[in-house]
Order: sequence, then C-alpha cells, then structure tokens
Amino acid sequence: MISVATAVAAPDIAVAQPAAPEASASADAAKRADALVQKAGRLYSDGQYQDAEALLLMAWELNPTFDVAYNLGNTKYQLKKYKEAAQYLSFALRHWPLLKGVAKLRPRAEQWLAESRAQVGALKVSVTVAGAEVLVDGKNVGRAPLEGEVFVDPGEHRVEAMHLDYEPSSQTVSVAKGGTAEVKLAITPVRSEAQATGVKTEGGGSATGAGGLGPVAGPPAVPMEPQPLPPEKRNWVPVIALGAASAVGLGVGIGMTVASNNASGDAHTQSAAIIQAGAQCVRPEPSWVGPCEKVRSDASSADTLGNVARVAFIGAGVLAIGAAAYALWPKSKRTESIVALPVVHSDGAGFAVTGAW
Repeated sequence: MISVATAVAAPDIAVAQPAAPEASASADAAKRADALVQKAGRLYSDGQYQDAEALLLMAWELNPTFDVAYNLGNTKYQLKKYKEAAQYLSFALRHWPLLKGVAKLRPRAEQWLAESRAQVGALKVSVTVAGAEVLVDGKNVGRAPLEGEVFVDPGEHRVEAMHLDYEPSSQTVSVAKGGTAEVKLAITPVRSEAQATGVKTEGGGSATGAGGLGPVAGPPAVPMEPQPLPPEKRNWVPVIALGAASAVGLGVGIGMTVASNNASGDAHTQSAAIIQAGAQCVRPEPSWVGPCEKVRSDASSADTLGNVARVAFIGAGVLAIGAAAYALWPKSKRTESIVALPVVHSDGAGFAVTGAW
C-alpha cells in the first residue's frame, strides 16, 4: 500500500475535503485519520489486509477523502471484496487531485477499478426530485442526485426513492456480471386528503378523486331558512376556549423543543465519545453495536420531537388567530358556532378551526 495522506493535506486540494461543522474538529479528525492510514500501510505491507481494512474504515469515518478511499479500495481489492473496492476506487478517481506526487498512482487505481467492476454489476440511478432518499435492496445508498454509480452483486435488485412530500417509487432491475443497469425513478407529490377522498367543500364546490371522476355522491342538501341572530350579549366562551387551547399548544411546543434539544445533545455527545475512543459506527465491532444503536435512537428521537414541537407551535398560532378573529369580528356578521378539532393524516398533524364569523 502506498499512503498519500500527507499529500492530501496540501492546501491546493482543499476543495476535495468534505465540509465539517467546526474547523478545529476537522483538522483534528484529519490528523487522526492520517495516523490511521500510516499504521494501516504497515499492516498492508505485512499482508495483514483485514487489520488494515479495519483501520482504514475508521479513517474513512473521520475524514472521507480521496487518499483514504484509494487505500481502502486497494485493500478491499486484495481481500477480493470487489463490490466495495469498486465503490471506494470510483470515489477516489472522481476526487483525484491535480498533484504530481500522486499522478503516478492513478493508472493503478483505474486498473483495480476495471478489474473490480468486471466482477460485479453497476446501477446508474436518477430521481426526478433532488434530496430524495435512494435505497437499494432496502439499504440507504445516499440522496438524489447520487454522485456516482452504485455497485451491486450480479442479479436482481429493488431500487426505491422516498421523500417526505412525495409518493415513493420503486423499480426492480437485473444486472449481469460486469454489466450496468440504468434506473429512472419518478416520484409525484403526495395528494391532500380532500383530493384523495373527493370530500365536498363548502360553498357548493367539490373535490374530485383520482382521475377527475367528479364529486362523491351523498344525501341531498336540505334547505334551511335563515335564522335571525339572537339579541343577547356576545358569548366569550369560544374566545376563552380557543385561548386556553392555544396556550396548551404553546406549552407542548416548548416542552417538545427542550426534549428534542436534549436528545440531539445526547446523540452528539455519544457520537463524539465513540470517535474519541477510536471506534466507528459504519461497521462497528460487537462491543460498539449497543452505543452506536443508542446514537441512532437519540438522533431519531430528536427529529421526531422536533416535528411534534413544530406542529404544536403551528396549532397554537392557529388557535390564537381564531380567538382574536372571533373577538374582533362585528357581532352582526357572525354566528356563535366555532369548532376547533385536531387533524391527523399521512403528512403530519395539526388543528382545524371551522365556523362562520
């Protein structure tokens, strides 16, 4: 193995380095990754490819740059793990720097990639919406648009595209050994609940179902004679009820925000501790499986709690507006019928305020 970690630290290829949240943390991670690459090089020279592979995976977790990918792809190639070798070598070649010191290594990387590709299949995946999550056989391989090809074992594979605001799409393809299959996935926006069910709207209109088949049939409307407004004083009960519900929603939002921040902080602290201990969560050792699962669980909880907090704040705002509108609207142009109901559907949750003011 030829280590090129020192060359990667040169300022003129800084563009190839992935962005990090903090410059100091990035510099420290790069330094630790360089040390791991140097140690892996010695193991590789002694023919200890599996031990070298483990150290290089840790270096990739800390600093995923072209030199780590080059050495990792080389090691995977020696271990006859051609699918993974092709993935890392293709990354290295896409990010290869214009430096004389490493130019002589490129033909070797291209040869290893060609030999690895001949043993596996490749998928070229495109999705109509950027940011959609792409899965191959249920495994997340990145977000659209994917930077390069996805290398797979020869045979049949299921490719999916998923996005929160769009209907998922999938396709099953077969790829031969040494072959390439092109997958194009088109995802469409999620229809609203009214569009999906054809619910009749207020004012005589209607929402049609899929295909524009017209309004949903229902019992005929019974005309009602207009009723005069009672002369009694303004009823403040709806204002009080809406205001109280708004305050509850605000409290729930604040509580969920605090809980989300705590879960996110726990995940960050645990992740930092794992990296500090020299471990990684891409393919963790058995002793680190539990801590890595805890990190993922805390991160997922933080995201869920954050979404609940946003819904609560939105609901509190809607209820507060409803209370103000009811209180300020001229009495002669309103009725006393106002209803606030929770709404839960496939896109999320919230509150619906109905009535005539």
